[in-house]
Amino acid sequence: MRILKPLACALLLACPGLALAETVAQAHSPDGRIEVQLDLNGEGRLAYRVLRDGKPVIRDSRLGFIFRNGRQLLRGLQLDGQAARSVDTRWEQPWGERRHVRDHYNELRARFVEKDHDRRRFDMVFRVFDDGIGFRYDVPAQPKLQEAQIVQELTEFALARPATAWWIPALEWNREEYLYHRTPLREVGVVQTPLTLRSDDGLHLSIHEAALVDYAGMNLMRGGDGELRALLTPGSPTPVVRTTPFITPWRTITISDSAGGLVESNLILNLNEPNKLGDVSWFTPAKYVGVWWSLHLDQESWAAGPKHGATTANTNRYIDFAAANGFRGVLVEGWNQGWDGDWFANGWGFDFSKPTADYDLAGLARYATGKGVHLIGHHETACAVSHYERQMDAAFALFEKLGIDAVKTGYVCDAGQIERQDAAGGPVLREWHEGQWMSGHHLRVLEAAARHRVAINSHEPIKDTGLRRTYPNWVSREGARGMEFNAWGVPPNPPEHAVTLVFTRMLAGPMDYTPGIVSLTGRGGQEIQSTLARQLALYVALYSPIQMVADLPEHYAQHPDAFQFIKDVAVDWDESKVLAGEVGEYVAIARRARGKPDWFIGALNDRSPRTLQVTLDFLAPDQPYRAEIYRDGHGADWKGEARFRFAREVRLVRQGDVLSLWLAGGGGAALRLVPLEKEP
Repeated sequence: MRILKPLACALLLACPGLALAETVAQAHSPDGRIEVQLDLNGEGRLAYRVLRDGKPVIRDSRLGFIFRNGRQLLRGLQLDGQAARSVDTRWEQPWGERRHVRDHYNELRARFVEKDHDRRRFDMVFRVFDDGIGFRYDVPAQPKLQEAQIVQELTEFALARPATAWWIPALEWNREEYLYHRTPLREVGVVQTPLTLRSDDGLHLSIHEAALVDYAGMNLMRGGDGELRALLTPGSPTPVVRTTPFITPWRTITISDSAGGLVESNLILNLNEPNKLGDVSWFTPAKYVGVWWSLHLDQESWAAGPKHGATTANTNRYIDFAAANGFRGVLVEGWNQGWDGDWFANGWGFDFSKPTADYDLAGLARYATGKGVHLIGHHETACAVSHYERQMDAAFALFEKLGIDAVKTGYVCDAGQIERQDAAGGPVLREWHEGQWMSGHHLRVLEAAARHRVAINSHEPIKDTGLRRTYPNWVSREGARGMEFNAWGVPPNPPEHAVTLVFTRMLAGPMDYTPGIVSLTGRGGQEIQSTLARQLALYVALYSPIQMVADLPEHYAQHPDAFQFIKDVAVDWDESKVLAGEVGEYVAIARRARGKPDWFIGALNDRSPRTLQVTLDFLAPDQPYRAEIYRDGHGADWKGEARFRFAREVRLVRQGDVLSLWLAGGGGAALRLVPLEKEP
C-alpha cells in the first residue's frame, strides 16, 4: 500500500478526508527504464503514474469519464482482472521518414468495474515503449452503458517536475495557425497537442494522441494543481457520442533525454492500425510546382477575370517548367467554378467537377501526361463540408479518369464554423475542425479517394495522429502556420518558427509547409525572415513525401545554384537521424534517400548566429563521398540584403569526419552527400 500524503496526514489525524491508494497493476518498458503504475484509492478512484529510472515523470493522474446521459464514471471502481503481453515486430512504410519501423512494447490490459450501482466496466490499455507510453480506454458493450454521450474525459497528465512548454492556443479562431509560445508550464492556458515540454533537469516530453477515429480531438488545459487535463473539442450535443463497444484514441507521452529523440520516435505511428488500403504503389512521393505563390502575392487571383491564375496558358507554362526540371506535379488553385464573389462565406457554390471557362482541364491533363507530369487537383470547401461530401466521389472519379492522382483539400473558415447538413435541405449545424464529426469526415474522404487511387493533402485539417499508417493515401497536411504567412502575415514567420515546428507540430506527422521561396520576398516587398540557404534546408528538416517548389519560375532562374539543390533533393527516405538540436534554437537532420545511397542534411537556425559541429558517423565505412554544401555566405543574416549572401562548395568527406557549419541568424545549411567510386 502506498500513501499519497505525508505520514501525519495519512494517519487521518489532520486530514480525515484523505483516501489511501493502492497500486493494483503495473507495466515496464522492454528496457526496464519506464514504469507505469495504476492505483485505486479508498474511494475507488483510478489514477496512473509514470516513472523513468525510478524517478517520477508523471505523478498521480486521474482517469475516467463524465457523461451527459448518465452518472460520471470515476469512483467506486475495483480491479476485475488484468493481462499482459509483449510485442516485438517490424513493419515497412510504403513511404516515410524511414523505411523500416520497429514496434516493441509491453502491454498491460487492466479491467475495472464499479463495485455497486450499475456495475459498468471498462479496460485501461497501456503500451509501454522504450521511448514513452500510449494508453486508451476500451469500453465493452454492456446493458447499463449502451450509448456514451461523453462531456469530458477525466484524463490528466500531472507533470512531476517543473518544465518549459512550447505551445499554441486551442479553440481559437485561426485553428492551428499560430506562432508558438515558450513559457513555464505553469503559464499555459488551453493548448493544442502535440505539446512539447522540457523539464528543468533536461528531460524532454511530448503529449499528444494517436489514432483519432470517430472521436473529438483532445486539447489540454492547466488544472489548479499544475496538472494538464484533457479537454475534448466541442460537438453536438456533446463532444463525443459513441455506442458501446468503443475505444478512445491513444493518449501518448513520448519521453527522451534529448530533443532529437522526440523527433526520431515512432511511437505515434506504432499505435495506429496497419495499412487498410493494401497496395498504394500508385502514390509517388515527389516535388511539385504550381499556381499558388502568385495568388498569395496578389499577382493573380483565384476568381475568374483579368487576374485569374488558373488559365490554360498559365498552367501550360508550369507544366513545361516542371517537365524541364524533373518535377512530377503541378498544383492549380482556382480551376473550378465557385471562386467568384465571397467564396469564404459561401462554399456551397463550389462545383468540383466543372472547370472555369478559361481552364481546359481535360486538355491540360493530356498535355501534362505527355510531358511526364501529373496535375494535382484542388478541392477548397470553404467549410461547406456536407456539400463537398455529396460531390467528392464523382470528383475523384473524374480525376482518376484524367490521371490526376493527388488532391489538395482545403477547409478555410474560422474555427467552429464547419457547415454540416445531414439531409439535403435540412438545417445546417456548425462543427469544429477537430471535432468528432470532422474526424469521421476526413476518413470518408480518404476512403472515397482510395477507391479512385487518389492521395490526399489536407489543409486547414484535423490534427495528424499517425493515421497515415492505416490510410497511406493521407500523405500530408498543413495544420500549422505555413509559408503563406511570409507573403502577407503580420508578422511573417520569425526565424525560430520553423525550428520550433521540428520539435512540436512535426512530431505529429508530415507537413506541407511549401518551402523554397528563393526570392525571400512576400506581398508588397515584405521581407521573409530567412536566408537563401535556409530555404533549401527546409526540404530536409520539415518532412513531407510531397514538397512544393513554391516560388515563381522566374525567381529560380535568378538563383541557379540554389535551385540545383531543390532539383536534387529527395522527398522519400530510408533513414532519418537528428544530428543536433534544441527546441526552437537549432536543428540538423540527416536523411538517406529511399533506395539510394545519397544522404541529405538540412540545418535550421534561430536568430542567433552559431556554429554546429556535425559528425558524419552515419556514412558507410570506407566510402568516400562528395559533399555538395549550400550554406550561408559571409555576413549573411535574416534581415535586408544580407539574406541573399550564399555560398556553394564541394568537399570530399568520409565516415567520422566532422563538418563545421556556420549558421547565420535565421540561416541554415543544406548538404547532399553522394558516394564516389572507391579508390583501387
